[in-house]
Amino acid sequence: MEYNTNRFKLVIPEYGRNIQKMIDYAIQIKNREKRNRCAWEIIKIMTVSTNTRFNKSIPYFQHKLWNQLFIMSKYQLDIDPPFPKSNSEKIKFCYKKVAYPEYLTSFRYYGKIIRNMIHVAIHCKNKQKKEGLFYAIANTMKKNYLRWNKNIVEDDIIFKDLKELSKGKICLMKNTDSLLQSYHILRKNKKRK
Repeated sequence: MEYNTNRFKLVIPEYGRNIQKMIDYAIQIKNREKRNRCAWEIIKIMTVSTNTRFNKSIPYFQHKLWNQLFIMSKYQLDIDPPFPKSNSEKIKFCYKKVAYPEYLTSFRYYGKIIRNMIHVAIHCKNKQKKEGLFYAIANTMKKNYLRWNKNIVEDDIIFKDLKELSKGKICLMKNTDSLLQSYHILRKNKKRK
């Protein structure tokens, strides 16, 4: 059995190996007229295989397909396209690596809203309200933690994570007040199902 990891790497994987093989075949055709007809057929197949919600007959979409055909052929396909051929240096410059948001890398099981809640709680003026917000955030963190893990979690772990998420501005480790009990949270989740 041959795995895809052992096969050649696709330039644009959305179209699959068969279209890539068709393009490689079209590059090898000697007759220019046959090569042009083959390219038009490949574009028809690419149009059908593309799953888009807008009209596929608009010029921009067709232009995009022709550009992708040239990219997949590594600009070796010598044909007469209906649109001007794009520059290979220009296309390579457009691709950039997507940077993932910070909240997706660590403690993502708490969610992005917890980070916003921490920011609001830190900047709260009322001291009593601020302390209540800290415990509300810690209880919410415990609920979110239990949604992901289903294991009983100690309050110290939540307090430590809260301190780290707030960059040391919120420290509840010395306080004696405890958070909601894990079995109460898990029992409520079971009743909802």
